[in-house]
Amino acid sequence: ARFTGLDLDAGVAADLAAVLPRMAERTVAAITAEVPAYTDPFRGRMGQNIENAVQASLGAFLRLATRGGDSATDPSVVAALDGAYELGRGEARDGRSIDALLAAYRVGARVAWRELSATAVDAGLPAQIVARFAELTFAYIDELSAASVSGHSDELATAGRVRQRHLDLLARQLLAGQDPEILRASAETASWSAPETLTALL
Repeated sequence: ARFTGLDLDAGVAADLAAVLPRMAERTVAAITAEVPAYTDPFRGRMGQNIENAVQASLGAFLRLATRGGDSATDPSVVAALDGAYELGRGEARDGRSIDALLAAYRVGARVAWRELSATAVDAGLPAQIVARFAELTFAYIDELSAASVSGHSDELATAGRVRQRHLDLLARQLLAGQDPEILRASAETASWSAPETLTALL
């Protein structure tokens, strides 16, 4: 996607950039309040880290949208999308579904647009520019969401393949009559709870 197309003077761009710290803070506060899965994780240092990430990500978008360029090659936008991908992978590793993260993006988009649109209207931007700005903002949030979904799916697929390899090894060890301690260790690695009895089918 190309997140460009706003013809803004330097003063308006500076006003929009000045909103970023407050917008990031309010975004994290809203997510903490509205998405139960993040109420505890977003407290303390992690909340500050997320706030910094939100500010950096939206700052990258804002610079691109107001100054022009190609999102496919802009280093800060590429970094933001890579970060969203890794965030999705991390959620999968932590055992959370993608639903909470997508809810967080929706809340974040709402808060971000509230702050940005208020600044744009106060600056006297014409309606067609504000409408284009909204289109770009939500397209960017969609790109971040898609990157996280991709990361989440990739991590689940990878974890599934790794677990299957561990289960295959455990099956071979069981059939070979391997030492119980080795079997217990392999079962733990494969996240397999050993039953009381086993039946072999040929």
